[in-house]
Amino acid sequence: MPLNILFIRHGQTQGNLERRYIGSTDQPLCPEGREALAGRQLPPANQIYASPLLRCRETASLLFPSQPFEVVEDFRECDFGAFENHTYEELKDDPAYQLWLDTAGEIPPPGGESKAAQKIRTLGAFHSVISRHSAGTIALVVHGGTIMAILESLEPTHEFYRWQAENGCGWLCAWDGRSLTVISSY
Repeated sequence: MPLNILFIRHGQTQGNLERRYIGSTDQPLCPEGREALAGRQLPPANQIYASPLLRCRETASLLFPSQPFEVVEDFRECDFGAFENHTYEELKDDPAYQLWLDTAGEIPPPGGESKAAQKIRTLGAFHSVISRHSAGTIALVVHGGTIMAILESLEPTHEFYRWQAENGCGWLCAWDGRSLTVISSY
């Protein structure tokens, strides 16, 4: 039996509703986010892992109410530095923001984390977690950027933005020891 990984983006927060860059900001789920997760049926998982940020821990508790989960520090979202908690509209005239957009996040935001640094951090956490499992299904309740970094690196298309997940959604993937194959989305 192979190892399957269920990638789940956390439920919606107020910052998500307002289209803000919410990376290291520790926001809870908003009422709409909680409501959207209520009654969701996901494939069963043998073990649940979550980012330490509240929105992921709350999502894990709502989606897997009878299962404990393990917090993995390095599954946290990218730190957007000076752009944290701001919207595109608030930042669009900032030259540093435009440069960050023009480089697709390759340079870090002022005081924040680069895409490369986030990828190294999240891939290290991913490999640490999967090294404990040889079969079954594990669930990772994490952030959009965390999912994109892992799938860009380990899914054969290597496309970062292809893996943008809506809140509470994601992918079920098979792990063969080298790469991820998407089985389904949900």
